[in-house]
Amino acid sequence: MRQIEQLSLELLNKTKQVYLIRNVLYFLPALVLIAGFTLLAKNHQNHSKNALVIDGPKKPTSSPVLSPEEGIKKMHVEDGFMVKLVASEPLTTAPVALNFDEKGRIWVVEMEDYMPDTIGTGEDQPLGKVAILSDKNGDGVMDDRKVVIDSLVLPRAICLIENGILVAEPPYLWYYDLKDDKAINKTLVDAKYADGGNVEHQPNGLFRALDNWIYSAKSAKRYRKKGSKWLVEKTHFRGQWGITQDDQGRLFYNTNSENLLGDYFSPGLGATNEHQRAVSGYVKKIVADNRVYPVRPTPGVNRGYLEGVLDDSLRLVNFTAACGPVIYNADLFDKEYYGNAFVAEPSANLIKRNLLQEDGYRIDGREAYVKKEFLASEDERFRPVSLYVGPDGAMYVVDLYRGIIQHKTYLTPYLKNEIKERNLTQPLSCGRIYKVVPVNKSGEAVKFSKDANQLVSLLQSPNGWVRNKAQQLLLDGKYKTVAPALRKNLVAGNNPLALTHSMWTLEGLGLLQPSDVLPLLKQTDPKIRTQALTVLPSVLNKTNYVQFMPVLQKMINQDDSLAAPYIAFLAHHIQPLSASASKQLLLTLSKKYASNQYVADAIISNLQDKETAFYQEALRVNPDSSLAIFKQLKRVMTDVAWSKNNSNAVDIAKLYPKGAALFGTICQTCHGKDGNGVPSLAPPLNNSEWVTGDKNKLLSIILYGLTGPVKVAGKVYKAPEINGDMPSIGASKEFTDADIAQVANFIRSSWLNKATDKVTAADVTNTRKRFKNREKTFTMEELAKLP
Repeated sequence: MRQIEQLSLELLNKTKQVYLIRNVLYFLPALVLIAGFTLLAKNHQNHSKNALVIDGPKKPTSSPVLSPEEGIKKMHVEDGFMVKLVASEPLTTAPVALNFDEKGRIWVVEMEDYMPDTIGTGEDQPLGKVAILSDKNGDGVMDDRKVVIDSLVLPRAICLIENGILVAEPPYLWYYDLKDDKAINKTLVDAKYADGGNVEHQPNGLFRALDNWIYSAKSAKRYRKKGSKWLVEKTHFRGQWGITQDDQGRLFYNTNSENLLGDYFSPGLGATNEHQRAVSGYVKKIVADNRVYPVRPTPGVNRGYLEGVLDDSLRLVNFTAACGPVIYNADLFDKEYYGNAFVAEPSANLIKRNLLQEDGYRIDGREAYVKKEFLASEDERFRPVSLYVGPDGAMYVVDLYRGIIQHKTYLTPYLKNEIKERNLTQPLSCGRIYKVVPVNKSGEAVKFSKDANQLVSLLQSPNGWVRNKAQQLLLDGKYKTVAPALRKNLVAGNNPLALTHSMWTLEGLGLLQPSDVLPLLKQTDPKIRTQALTVLPSVLNKTNYVQFMPVLQKMINQDDSLAAPYIAFLAHHIQPLSASASKQLLLTLSKKYASNQYVADAIISNLQDKETAFYQEALRVNPDSSLAIFKQLKRVMTDVAWSKNNSNAVDIAKLYPKGAALFGTICQTCHGKDGNGVPSLAPPLNNSEWVTGDKNKLLSIILYGLTGPVKVAGKVYKAPEINGDMPSIGASKEFTDADIAQVANFIRSSWLNKATDKVTAADVTNTRKRFKNREKTFTMEELAKLP
């Protein structure tokens, strides 16, 4: 309930800035599905221009509950592939995420308490579970269930590590020791894992990456277990629901309306300057095309009544619930599928395939097909929310299998009507896990043993899941005796992937030495060099850094442009060892790569509170202030100066405590704690004329939402820089008019915002009366015409 409140507020603030936060909120923490109801349709109103009803002969009149076998028959999958059932109700209910263990068992997260009806009755009940599904008879279908943890409220992610399991249960992150598949010794890892946000806007994923850290979507934190302690570090804020990696350990994710986002560089670098709002090469749009091609009419999306959301056949036009991506990196599929990115779209009942290609720093992608999808279902209740590569090389699909996926905070009257017409509320007891495999080709899961040498050999597996699991088991078992075998892989040179995993396994065991890394920095393969640069901070110390400086300098002198950003990122780790060596490295890079935006931002990532001084020094070395390094430095310097003039939001919070609380839980996720917006999500509330100007227009946005581009402080914000649609909260019963007035006053008075006229509950009530019959969101143009 409280999460929902927060959600709505988020919208509030967004509205103030005329956000376009595009309904990012659709993503139920684990149900990004919700996003599916975000946009929608040309054929709307036979009623008034503000009506929310779609009529027409093409609209489905029913949505029957299908058995898994019937559901598979309704799936259109690419030629040469087939879908097999792995698990279904009653063995699993409302699954949203999973992990495989070394025995091939599935550890599934079940969010059974999510949206029992259109008003969320009982959503705060502890019905969530973590269960183990096993295949006892070996036929490929799970037939045994064991509940490991129950009585959870809306759990969303797990991660198996050492002899325990991490569990995300907002706002907490817990670690449980495991004994005989029973959870014991519950430990709090992070009381603010999901600090703020709501069911649709909270961290998830808990992805154990190549670099031995655990990353989440919708989060700027990463975690690592060191003995009995947990390390928590700042990282780049990424994505919304679901997170994955490629063979180089680069992370990929998305937001509900964006096909695929990702990083060009390794995940643990470059998030060290709090003044830097974005770092080139991180949170990049990988696939620009957001079109989707359902095989059925999809009127059941939250704003299906809006022009352009649905096409003439009532099918969703663009992603509205993109989630759960996976990079396929196994050998069960044919070679052309290796490295492809698959993305789920539960609101349109489909899975998209994208082809990725590297070009220098960049990773670019495109859709694999023209006007079709890898997999699409005719069943409205098919809700793929998470995708995984499995131990057998198949692609696994987590299907929530529910009618309602939009959270109550943003559930429009239009969608409520769709739910009622097709009886989508019940049942709540379904859930399926499928796998996609080639026809006439079956994969076999690798058998893991406790033999450390066998685990080392599996680092050469053609299946990425197997390689990653072997690395993790070596770390979890603390098998330090395998160091010689791992070092042998470092010099073999015939398998770069085995080399990469061996290097990171040594790092995870605490056995990596400078002598292991130095030769790798001189390899001809640029991917090996960048992996070595990424791991370098783990071996640098006060006495050995001098060994590496000549090698780094040589890379710069030899115009190794692919290594240059990594070297710049590394300066942060050299600085505490030698401030002069670090600065000289940065100055050299700023001169040689002054026009390179990626190197420029990598340099700036080292300069917190030193931006102005470095600007002057760099200008003496390279006097052309029009170059990228100076433009990007100026931008950061301006942001710093601006933030110093911001008012103290703590003082404002004392005046509007409820508004401040709601902002922190709902709005802050997308607009930022400082109100300056979050890249790819929402524009600034700070210094926004939509926030400080006509309070009635601000309330119109809060109550009814905003769609399309919005201009804030002279700059036009539009997708993909931000989400293109901000949902409303006017229909929500979670917020009183007094609550909405408090939030409006809080943002109108915080930071640089100094609005003098206060918003009252009566103002909110009057705005409701003025637009009594309105259901549609506003556009910037409509708001401008309001008297």
